[in-house]
Amino acid sequence: MEKITSFTIDHIRLIPGVYVSRKDPVGDTVVTTFDIRMTSPNDEPVMNTAEIHAIEHLGATFLRNHPVFGPKIVYFGPMGCRTGFYFLTRSLTDSYSLNLIKDAFKFIADFWGQIPGATMKECGNCADHNLPQAKEEASAFLEIIKDWTKEDLKYPTE
Repeated sequence: MEKITSFTIDHIRLIPGVYVSRKDPVGDTVVTTFDIRMTSPNDEPVMNTAEIHAIEHLGATFLRNHPVFGPKIVYFGPMGCRTGFYFLTRSLTDSYSLNLIKDAFKFIADFWGQIPGATMKECGNCADHNLPQAKEEASAFLEIIKDWTKEDLKYPTE
């Protein structure tokens, strides 16, 4: 069986940041998958599910409700390895997408209040959210990507 693209990335060299994982033509549009890598794989501790869950709810809510780019958001959700998130956009430039990622993590870092969609009626595991830790993770990640540009979106090769 052929390896999928994400298993061909050298996770030994991979450091926290934002990377273009793939670009897939779908009809007359292109879907871009971004690898939002928040921890260094197999090196740093992974995030706990409670903060990942809070980041997922806050990030997805912010991105899908964006007044300009919301309709171009396909998906925002966690990686199974718990080292980051995937962010999929439709027909959106890499620069705009990177700025949206920065804006979303700033929103999470600054957020206070009830996490959207975190009630028993709305969520399958509503007790598993950790807003203070999610805010801390988002703030730390923002520090890493604050000067990131579209030129930095390539996976490390050396």
